[in-house]
Amino acid sequence: MIQNRVAIAMSGGVDSSTAAAILKSQGYDLIGFSMQLWDQRRSHGAGRCCSLDDLYDARAVAARLHIPYYVVDFQKEFEQTVVKAFVENYRSGLTPSPCVLCNSLMKFDHLVRIAQDIQASRVATGHYARVAFNEETCRYELSKSVDSNKDQSYFLFELNQAQLSRAMFPLGALGKEEVRRIARGYDLPIADKPDSQEICFIPDGDYAAFVEQHGEVAPPGPGRIVDLEGHVLGSHDGIHRYTVGQRRGLGIAHSSPLYVLELRPEDNTVVVGEREQLNRNRCRVIRPNWVAVSGLTQPIRGEARIRSRHREAPATLIPLEDGSVEVVFDNPQPAITPGQACVFYQSELVIGGGWIGRN
Repeated sequence: MIQNRVAIAMSGGVDSSTAAAILKSQGYDLIGFSMQLWDQRRSHGAGRCCSLDDLYDARAVAARLHIPYYVVDFQKEFEQTVVKAFVENYRSGLTPSPCVLCNSLMKFDHLVRIAQDIQASRVATGHYARVAFNEETCRYELSKSVDSNKDQSYFLFELNQAQLSRAMFPLGALGKEEVRRIARGYDLPIADKPDSQEICFIPDGDYAAFVEQHGEVAPPGPGRIVDLEGHVLGSHDGIHRYTVGQRRGLGIAHSSPLYVLELRPEDNTVVVGEREQLNRNRCRVIRPNWVAVSGLTQPIRGEARIRSRHREAPATLIPLEDGSVEVVFDNPQPAITPGQACVFYQSELVIGGGWIGRN
């Protein structure tokens, strides 16, 4: 391995471009890579993520920084690993987090392999997070970024120790406005480029249409909408069109607003109820990945974040015999959604995380 060589993922956005500029200024032997993951012509429109324009922007930045740049095609792997899981989860009544899978199973996994091929000792991205080695525990730790508004540690909880040992996050101690200022200072052509928010393979946000058009088998058809007592209140056109906590689009006249409480794929039923019925004080988290610790042998205190834009809440993490974790919140949380990632923290430190299972 060449100790000073770094493989950096370049998306064409301001974050990864600025990360590249920072590392270049620090004297690293930098090689840029963009991953072609999805052909936007297969979508219902052109998004601002992973498009051909993004590749052009990444190449322009690499040229501005005078670093080698390559595009690698992982479209088949992305479809099998991320898109297929997304469709199957929606069909089975779950609400997936495809960006988590993309980061751990695509971007970092493949970037580390690329780094090995070019003898790079480290890999870098434009994520807002921090990584450090704890000499007492002999583990690499993942922490929130300094800018809490841009923190992306939630999306990185599945990274393993081997990946973290080689990861560099140059933006972890910076805020977004400072990043743009740095980009302008290096005269990068993307300094004022808007951030991308949508899922790259569904730029128009129509998840239901995407699920209906992809996959080997058509999603389940119409079914019942019932309340908690089993009373039929209406009908639906497919559970893949709903998610826990949803209020709009139910098509039911009621004295007070109704929300989706549960999706039951076993009998193709959507269960609804009033706002206060959304609250739950516990959930089961399956397939946990442990970061700051090697695992749990007894309950510990921490905080849990049940979705990316949710403030983490105080909770007790209880290990179960099957390897899953029971999360018991101090206060009930709204719309705990099966299929979403649940990430465990102690202050700024990521303890681990997993996937919210069905009760």
